[in-house]
Amino acid sequence: HELLDEYDINESQYANIVDKFISKLISLLGHIEIYAIGHRVVHGGMKYSKSVLVTNEVIEDLKGLIPLAPFHQPYHIELITSCQKHFPAMPQVACFDTAFHVTQLNKAKHFALPASFYQDGIIRYGFHGLSYQYIASILPERLPEQAEKRVIVAHLGNGASACALYQRKSMATSMGFTALAGCMMGTRCGTMDPGVIFYLLQERKLTVSQIIELLYKKSGLLGYSGISNDIRKLSGNPDPKAQQAIELFCYRAAQEIAGLGVAIQGMDALVFTAGIGEHSADVRARICHELAWLGISIDEAANNAHAPLISSKDSSISVAIIPTNEEYWIVREVHSCL
Repeated sequence: HELLDEYDINESQYANIVDKFISKLISLLGHIEIYAIGHRVVHGGMKYSKSVLVTNEVIEDLKGLIPLAPFHQPYHIELITSCQKHFPAMPQVACFDTAFHVTQLNKAKHFALPASFYQDGIIRYGFHGLSYQYIASILPERLPEQAEKRVIVAHLGNGASACALYQRKSMATSMGFTALAGCMMGTRCGTMDPGVIFYLLQERKLTVSQIIELLYKKSGLLGYSGISNDIRKLSGNPDPKAQQAIELFCYRAAQEIAGLGVAIQGMDALVFTAGIGEHSADVRARICHELAWLGISIDEAANNAHAPLISSKDSSISVAIIPTNEEYWIVREVHSCL
């Protein structure tokens, strides 16, 4: 996905790169024995609520979900099928980013559409589930007093979302039917008025493909700033649009975090994770400033030092930084599945 964005290569070139990568990996591993392969798969639809062994039926189901994650799903499938070619007898496990969110409150899953649409699978699925699962698993260690209470986790990276946890289960999350909803992201727009899409279709005469490209690849921090999707590049840039983009990113994240409090009726702890959440003191400070009305207060020195706990002593809500580890969780899922 990142190769496609950065180097503007097409899907057939991507398939060739994946094939060469796996061949190179095999040569590098030498005599190390591989007994299984685990894959992060963004979308599992309504059918897959847990990790599963990959079969031809599973692959066909994943292909049917490509329209719901067009810039992720095809490349997961490409890697799975390439691994099948190189390791024909090797067990492969698909680990879904949507699976963690099957515990969402029923009212958090639904759109205000006729019931027939829900029956067709048009619901709020939620994503970044492997990250949230890992964070939930180590909350007792990192935040023992709040672990089973009302915790909101902000997974902030090039893709960004937030999730409300209660008793370490997903109650609601900011992403929805696709990975476009919720927070502003690196290149994705986040939630917006769907009427904008009608306007672009009818008045600007954009095609559906052009709108998909716009909303997935040319919006967010990149589109708004006109400079970059990388917070690090924007933070040190004196251009006013760079700073305005960061300001909007933090405002929208704070809105999503505050809104998720409705699902769990408050907040006992806020956790920052993923690339931006773990490494940008400025973004964390700005978001917490937007949420100060909730009683959040951070220790500036602790925040700048990226300390595990950054809330001040008088903060009514604990604020923590917990590095995520999706790869580790995939390994756990593979062991469990086998």
